[in-house]
Amino acid sequence: MKSENIFDLLVIGAGPGGYVCAIRAAQLGLKVGIIEKNKRLGGTCLNVGCIPSKALLHSTEVYHQIKVDAQTHGVECEKVSLDLATMMNRKDKVVSQLGKGVQSLVSKKGVKIFEGTAELLDNRKVQVSNGSEIFELEAKEIVLATGSKPIELPNLPFDGKKIISSDQAIALDKIPERLVVVGAGAIGLELGCVWSRLGSEVTILEFLPEICTQLDPEIAKATRKIFEKQGITFQLSTKVETAKVTKKEVSLSITKDNQNSNISADCVLVAVGREPFAKGLGIERLNLAKDEKGRVKVNQDFSTNLDGIRAIGDLIHGP
Repeated sequence: MKSENIFDLLVIGAGPGGYVCAIRAAQLGLKVGIIEKNKRLGGTCLNVGCIPSKALLHSTEVYHQIKVDAQTHGVECEKVSLDLATMMNRKDKVVSQLGKGVQSLVSKKGVKIFEGTAELLDNRKVQVSNGSEIFELEAKEIVLATGSKPIELPNLPFDGKKIISSDQAIALDKIPERLVVVGAGAIGLELGCVWSRLGSEVTILEFLPEICTQLDPEIAKATRKIFEKQGITFQLSTKVETAKVTKKEVSLSITKDNQNSNISADCVLVAVGREPFAKGLGIERLNLAKDEKGRVKVNQDFSTNLDGIRAIGDLIHGP
């Protein structure tokens, strides 16, 4: 193998875990390569998660304050209008600018960036495919940092249009009149809030008896009251049974207190959490140990059961 394809460390995945790992290793004098399947570094957080959602939360807060709260402060605003395309364009610019920053940080530290999908051949070699070519890389140590993906429910399969994940919910080209969100965790609440502020009739369905169950019950209840005051409707202790999709809408059959009913929406956002993403990585073939939820097992040093392979981030059990 050519010397330029041999590294001290290879990192697979360039999200917040992967690119920071690569930068730090390079700072310590290692020859480092990083493999990322997307054109832009930064992972879910930068590209379709934390950053774009916060950009939209900020933009919609400004719109909501002008349209709803301004009069309270004696500010009269006539003919307040919304240009959704401009709002989305601003969000994309924020993501792009931060992405360029990450790219610059990684490159300046001498980390070699490879665009493509990675597959483990063994605990030292990785095959990279980018559509136009396939090549192999070798390293003394490999760090898996491939992150996570939205959980897809069997009875609510994603179609990208009527039944969507958070990936699509941050990039809608029109405001849905009715939006049903399945899941009252951080992602569902944030994006429900975004579209509610823009005028959608938002209903959030939650299987558990309260939202944000990781919080103190009193805080969770107070949080829900804030969202309800904004106009969001909650149906708690509610289970989605089936979904019927037509060209115009999605009709959900739901159960609450042993009573069946239906709720319809222009689209349904499924936000019931995220799961490890390791598709095509080849970890099953190498018998890399995983737990019952599909997360890679690691010890206190983030080492797996295979010598030379470590794992970090959403791919492993969190704190």
